[in-house]
Amino acid sequence: MRVGNGLLGAHPSLWQDHDGAYRGIDADILEELTRRMGLPRSEFMITEWSTMVPGLKAGRWDIVLSDVNITQERRVMGHVLFSSPYFMLYDYIIVPENSQIHTPADMKGKTIGSVLGTNDSATAHRLVESGIGASVADYDTFGDPFLALHNGQVDAVVVDQGTLHAQQAHFKGLRTVGGPVFYAPKPRWAAAEAAAPYRLGSEGVVVPERCPDLLAAIDIALDSMRKDGTIRTILKRYGVWEPQQDHLIKTPPAPSGESD
Repeated sequence: MRVGNGLLGAHPSLWQDHDGAYRGIDADILEELTRRMGLPRSEFMITEWSTMVPGLKAGRWDIVLSDVNITQERRVMGHVLFSSPYFMLYDYIIVPENSQIHTPADMKGKTIGSVLGTNDSATAHRLVESGIGASVADYDTFGDPFLALHNGQVDAVVVDQGTLHAQQAHFKGLRTVGGPVFYAPKPRWAAAEAAAPYRLGSEGVVVPERCPDLLAAIDIALDSMRKDGTIRTILKRYGVWEPQQDHLIKTPPAPSGESD
């Protein structure tokens, strides 16, 4: 199975060791999928983020496994299928340990650093609109906001927990303020996302629209990995498991007349 991936070098998602082997969450998920689907082998095919879905449609690879958030916009407009979720990203407000910011209310008048064009930046701007923070400084790379925080150019950073985990290896003395800040849908897609079976921010495997049987096989494998705790074990291995990761699929409402 050929697997498109556009995040080479991104900890804890996927990186390549000196021996050429791939490591990280994506690598471990793929190894389990390959085994449980009864495939003889699989391989990552590294590409640019912007070419992942076009390459999938052109048959250059069979699936995309690359930290792709499941959204109804991507499903409908991209004409692709998504597996059930295996991981969910959400944001945190991050400050230095010695910061005077201890609650979101302390963010009044503060500048937030984030990354241009990301869901994290959308979260940061939404926080400012709600009165948590005064302005957003958007940077080009995921390391830049943390460097700005270290240099006192911003008061806090808003990024996802995976990025935080990766940057903690380079920037010591960081802590989070408050709990997770979950992604919000675009207004146009709010109704569709509310009706979707996954929680927004969840990541899934991307499959061509023409391959529903492949999607079914992947979903069976992922379901078994959830039930036997394998996905939880993988996320714990890379320090990104939190209780929210066990609740990526929405619980359907009980039928009328029944209680929870």
